[in-house]
Amino acid sequence: MTWIVILVYVFLGISLTFNGLGAVAMHRFPDMYTRLHGATKTTTFGTIFASLAVIAYAAYNAWKYPQLWGKYFAMCIHTLIALLALIVTNPTGAHAIARGAYRGGYKPEYVVVDYYKEAEEKEKKEEKSEEEKEGGEECTSN
Repeated sequence: MTWIVILVYVFLGISLTFNGLGAVAMHRFPDMYTRLHGATKTTTFGTIFASLAVIAYAAYNAWKYPQLWGKYFAMCIHTLIALLALIVTNPTGAHAIARGAYRGGYKPEYVVVDYYKEAEEKEKKEEKSEEEKEGGEECTSN
């Protein structure tokens, strides 16, 4: 076994471990927010290592088989693009899901500090004061 095969197996082992932990998080954690957090963090990390395994395999084969260099180089580039898309979209999607659930009325069970609730209360106070100002200006102009 060559060193690259060992490296690819190590990367895939790390990937499987973290993706498996993400699956456990989906079943173990008590509410939607902690499940989303656990699954998003671990599967992102696990998929990064799966992508690194593909890149290591393709880079080694591009070096070993120069006549197929373009094929393996394209594989590396496609994997890097997919990896960048994953790194950007996975946390963004998780945030959108959590924010949508919160605004939809699904409140977290075990929360110490609720910044969304504080921000919503502040927005409501500002809207109320703006409405009072607009109402007061309309009454004085009549």
